[in-house]
Amino acid sequence: QVQLVESGGGLVQTGESLTLSCGISRNLFTLNIVAWYRQAPGSQRELVASISNLGITDYAEHAKGRFTVSRDIAKKTVNLRMNNLKPDDTGVYYCYANTFQSDTYWGPGTQVTVSA
Repeated sequence: QVQLVESGGGLVQTGESLTLSCGISRNLFTLNIVAWYRQAPGSQRELVASISNLGITDYAEHAKGRFTVSRDIAKKTVNLRMNNLKPDDTGVYYCYANTFQSDTYWGPGTQVTVSA
């Protein structure tokens, strides 16, 4: 079992920044991928960014150049730094992890609201 808990969401204005954090209950090296997804009202959940076991990062087109995913091995966290936020970035942000055994886990999510 892997427990994921997101934090850092909130209400910000257009152009401001937020850093989300995903606390993970086990050693990050035992996980294959940790990723951030988001879901806007009335929309499907979509990938934002991911980081692999080897530390390789990948971003959705809408996140490139504005968002940065990173990890702190000692603290067992994966963070998402979001700069220059836009109203379209509003949604619930979820932390996701999968294992080398193909088990998948989700956190409960954290709300991000960007006002115009």
